Amino acid sequence: MNATSLRVLTPAKVNLILRVLERRPDGFHAIWSLMHTVGLTDEIILTVQPADASSIALRCDHAALAVDQSNLVYRAAQLVLARADQSIDLSISLIKRIPMGAGLGGGSSDAAATILGLTRLLELKWSVEQMAEVGQQLGSDVPFFFVAPAACVTGRGERVRPVQVTGQRWIVLVNPGFPVETKWAYRQLAGTRQGVRPLSESLQQLGSRSTLDWAEIIPLVENDFEAPVFAQHPVLAHIKQQLISLGAEVALLSGSGATMFGVFGDEAMAEQAALVCGADPQRNVYVIPAGGVPEATVV
Repeated sequence: MNATSLRVLTPAKVNLILRVLERRPDGFHAIWSLMHTVGLTDEIILTVQPADASSIALRCDHAALAVDQSNLVYRAAQLVLARADQSIDLSISLIKRIPMGAGLGGGSSDAAATILGLTRLLELKWSVEQMAEVGQQLGSDVPFFFVAPAACVTGRGERVRPVQVTGQRWIVLVNPGFPVETKWAYRQLAGTRQGVRPLSESLQQLGSRSTLDWAEIIPLVENDFEAPVFAQHPVLAHIKQQLISLGAEVALLSGSGATMFGVFGDEAMAEQAALVCGADPQRNVYVIPAGGVPEATVV
């Protein structure tokens, strides 16, 4: 094997629907979510060359992100090399564009891209199920990215059923400039709600469908984290109302936050809404199309 490099673009995701259900025996909560990728991407460059013993070197352009074994990309590479039983010298460059602690799945997408890229570089010929099995060890959102752009995700995230969403929408992401820690959000949710609402009949029916239209999804969007997270960060509720007032068909918190997103049927209207929302210098605002899958190209 000669030295080879592969570039992988890694999409962010939003949760169009996120229900947090009962706590499982393993301590994790069961979820029911409809996830969809959006056109905001990180970039990973993987370079491998033969070696007598494996080594991993990770670099990142974001100073706040660790580049050791606490990083999901590093851990994803370790798991692939251990399972493949191959010794290589691996260099990884990570270019961050997806905000961290934002509910957009950036770390999970980066991990999935690392698994996907290495399986191609090493010619492992793993199935989606095999890659997802490795990804599940890293985080609940990782398996989703192997079946992107849209899927119904259940269990703790390990059960992923692809869904085709028809029609085109534009997404305005508004990140307020601060993160929300997922474990904190789960504690807030557990401490403030009276009990677990059962899934509605509408969601149960939606969960059995293989094709959905945006017009069917939009009336059903919801996120169980909104109430407890908004209580601590009322600016997020303000952003939600701002997006709706600017023409969004719906606006919602993604994941456990802190990013809010608005769904627009018209690109020009989305661009105008982004200009208004972006007037606050603390915010990071993006206008991107819904959709996108991890894309790998030889460098």
